Amino acid sequence: MDEHKPVLVDEVLAALAVQPAGLYVDATFGRGGHSARILAALGAEGRLVALDRDPDAIAAGRARFASETRLRLVQGSFGELAALVRATAEQPTCQGILFDCGVSSPQLDRAERGFSFQVDGPLDMRMDPTRGEALSVRLARAGVDEIRDVIATYGEERHARRIAMAIARAREAAPLTRTRQLAEVVAAAVPAHEPGKHPATRTFQALRIWINDEFTQLRDGLAQALTLLAPQGRLAVISFHSLEDAIVRDFMQQHSSVDPALASLPMVPAAARPLLKLVGRKLRASAAEVARNPRARSALLRVAERLPELP
Repeated sequence: MDEHKPVLVDEVLAALAVQPAGLYVDATFGRGGHSARILAALGAEGRLVALDRDPDAIAAGRARFASETRLRLVQGSFGELAALVRATAEQPTCQGILFDCGVSSPQLDRAERGFSFQVDGPLDMRMDPTRGEALSVRLARAGVDEIRDVIATYGEERHARRIAMAIARAREAAPLTRTRQLAEVVAAAVPAHEPGKHPATRTFQALRIWINDEFTQLRDGLAQALTLLAPQGRLAVISFHSLEDAIVRDFMQQHSSVDPALASLPMVPAAARPLLKLVGRKLRASAAEVARNPRARSALLRVAERLPELP
């Protein structure tokens, strides 16, 4: 089994407040670390639906949990969440949903997946390699301005224009098809970089988000989660960088407060009432967890609870 250490596991279990007979959704199965703990907290009547875009994750999960009858594993993305859960669980609501926005260790560590600048592999980066086009194909036809905007926006890279121009020049000389090839192009284009951080780090992050449409998927998944949660159901989301966290923060704040334009009315319309309440403060991994798992350093957990709809 591929090694992958889930982050904030104890905190997630506390946040979900698992009911033994409840239905729960792990929207990012990965290698099953969070799912295993949720299953351990469920009783015989409890159920867990676990999704992942990556067919390798689904295959690994079916091997690991081959005898687990309470688990349903489904390949799919955040944007398909509601339809997949309802089709699989055959009930309209659930008691808790977990999103883990991180990339799994097997995706980063396997050269053939094309996620990492540290090992050479095909320039792919798709979380689901059976759908869409590889990064090498997208980069071959994207305009310089689009590449610059992607790297600047999703990677928060201040040298985005220099990098985009370097990519354009490099692909004129030869197709960009390998991760190391792209990493070298980026490194040569960046005049200075943060100590201890590879100069291609931000660019690879940005291109991964772009090719997988991660932020649109996250926004769609959160919106659909709201329709799936039963009253008092918990939504727990782990993000790994500021742009992801901003999407989660804004979503939870939007749905846990009344529109200021309507707040002064004697009676707030039902459609404008909050659907969520925030649960606790955002949480980070402890120093002990980060020491055991350095990839937990940037993990951040936010939690909200579904309010009942009042008449």
